[in-house]
Amino acid sequence: MIQEIVEQKLSQAFSPIELKVMNESYMHNVPAGSESHFKVVIVSTEFEGKRLIARHRAVNQVLAEELAGGIHALSMHTYTEEEWEKEKQSFPDSPMCMGGGK
Repeated sequence: MIQEIVEQKLSQAFSPIELKVMNESYMHNVPAGSESHFKVVIVSTEFEGKRLIARHRAVNQVLAEELAGGIHALSMHTYTEEEWEKEKQSFPDSPMCMGGGK
């Protein structure tokens, strides 16, 4: 399962305080049971002092194989522990697909 692989790789690479990997494929025009669209919420001390682009590049690097293969879209919300607490441990909902969501 791609979701489990993503969770495992991100856990190993970032030792997150919080990690949520959500399969949002159902929001898109794909076959039932697909694992092609994901949202990741990750809180890690590894992000301290890093700009958003550096955080996203780090996640992309860890998931390079999956992004080159089965994952079509990856939404990332990367936080330091302080940012996560400031955001009251919440993150934005993803919109439905404009190109044919079910």
